[in-house]
Order: sequence, then C-alpha cells, then structure tokens
Amino acid sequence: MRALKFVKCLFAASIIGLSGAASAAAQAAKDVTFVIANPSAVNIIPVAVAMGEGYFAEAGLNVKVEALNGSGAVLQALTAGQGQIGNPAAGPFLGARARGIDITFIYRLNPNSSLSMVVKEEAATQKPEELKGKVIGIGTADGAEASFARSVFGDLGMEEGKDYSFLVVGDGGLATAGFMRGDIDAYVAATSDAAILNSRGLKLRNITPEKFRVFFGNGFAAMADYIEKNPDVIEGFGKAVVKGAHFATDPANIDKVIDHAAAVNPQEGEDRDFSKALIEQIVVRQTPFDLAKGYGYQDLEAWQAWQESLVSSGELKAPLPDLEAIYTNRFVEAWNAK
Repeated sequence: MRALKFVKCLFAASIIGLSGAASAAAQAAKDVTFVIANPSAVNIIPVAVAMGEGYFAEAGLNVKVEALNGSGAVLQALTAGQGQIGNPAAGPFLGARARGIDITFIYRLNPNSSLSMVVKEEAATQKPEELKGKVIGIGTADGAEASFARSVFGDLGMEEGKDYSFLVVGDGGLATAGFMRGDIDAYVAATSDAAILNSRGLKLRNITPEKFRVFFGNGFAAMADYIEKNPDVIEGFGKAVVKGAHFATDPANIDKVIDHAAAVNPQEGEDRDFSKALIEQIVVRQTPFDLAKGYGYQDLEAWQAWQESLVSSGELKAPLPDLEAIYTNRFVEAWNAK
C-alpha cells in the first residue's frame, strides 16, 4: 500500500516535566499517533482534555493528533502503520473487517448516534422515503455519513443511484452553500455540522427514523497486532481519555475544556459561546447509557444492529463470521478504575 499523505497535522504534544525525573520520564515516553476522521477537536474532547491536562504524559505517552479526511483514510493510515490508534465510524470499520483487515474496535466513544439526516426547516419533506429521486449531501464519499445514509435508505428498500444520489459537499459550513444553491435536498450531518449550519442561520429539521438514532458513532480502534504488542499503551491511552471525559462533564471546567479544544484546533476557540453549546451536546452524546459498565464499553447488540443494517443496505455482502471478534472490552475495567 502506498504511503498515505496526511491531510493536516493539528497538534503534536510532547509534554516534558520541569524536574529531572519528569524529563527522564518524558524521554522514555512512547509515541502514539492518533488519527482522526475530521479536524474537529470537540468531537474528541476527552482526548483534547487529556492532552491539555497532562493525563497522557502521566501515562507515559507522547500523543500526536493527525486529522484525515474521513473514516476510510483513518483505516488506511492504521493499516499502513502511519497511526497507532484512530477513530473510525462503525460502518467503514465493519467494511474493513469484511475485507480481512485485522483491526479491533477498543473504545466506544459515542454511545449515542453522532449522525442525523436533516432537511431545511421549511422543506415539505417529513420522512426519508420522501427523498426518492433527490440528492443527499455528504461530507466525504467514504465516510461514516455515506454508510449511515445507505443504511437508512436500504431499510426503506431504496437503492443508491436508482432512488437517490449522493453529492459530496464537505463538512459543516460548506454544506450551507449546497442547501442555499439547491444542490442538495438533504444532508447527513454530524452533531458539529448541524450546530455550524444552525449558527449560520440555516435552520434544520431532523428526519432520521427513530431506530437509527441509537446507532453509535465513532470510537477508537487499533490493529490487532499492535494491541497485543502494546497493551500498556492501550491501557494508558484509555485511562487518560476516561479522566478527560470525567473532567469535561463538570460544568465548572467548561472554560478550560474550550481552551484545550482550541489548543488542538484554534478555530474552535474563536466563538466560545458556540463551542460551549457544542461541547455540552458532545458530552451528552459521549456519556455511556450505563455508567456502571464504564466509559468505552461496547455491547454485542449494538454491533448486531449496525451489521444487520449494513447487510440490508448492501454495504456488507454478508454478516461477519464472528462479530464478537471485532471488538474488545478487555481494557474497560482498568480504564475506569479509580
């Protein structure tokens, strides 16, 4: 596989303590490149907080974040060894497993769906089936939004290219122009995209069927052999992220949380009121359904729902032979230990 050229480097963190002991520890720290599917630091807010609060350094890790263009690029980077941990969406991840890529989902970052199908508030469309013959805007051709839309339409017996078509219009604000010009009739939006569109005066209405609103969003994944050779890295990374998640849930920390997001992506610190509203929504989306099971926990039923949807839409040709083999809860207890 040809080397993948990273689209954008957002932030490289090498935190070295002031004391001699801390300096020695930093020098011995393990480097981890974390590849993400879009430039937003808010979408990975526990990671941004873990970087800013020094939780990764405490775990002996030097974490560098690289922003790529969609889940497909994230999976390619992990396969090529250009990243150690990434945050792909479930649909593209399952597609990679079906192609024989030995990658493992290790942490469910977004128990609640991060995607929704939206139309302009004044549009007559009330349900996805009313989009027959229409154009659906997506951020990237091979990202999670395309898989999500195919699943929604596939469940309704609608086929891409026959009953609807996709148009890649980009993320967030770029979709505004698509709506305003009439290029698209609907858009598959992430939480951040919808917030950006609303902030620009384009009011949207969510027409996602109820059954698809519980499909979990992006999480963390790593190649199986990397996990087996570096369990200490996976454990340390997850512990830092869980600490970051807890920090972000405390309303008293919101200003620091915004600062940490802005350190990764400066644009997300320019409108602090917007960032605050978005972070509050992200925190809700990333809070586990059952806190007793801990942050990062994955259940088989959720994976089964994703798989069934992708098979019915034609995104997967057939169910995977062993769905339980594609993910692990091996580190969840250690991550959440106090």
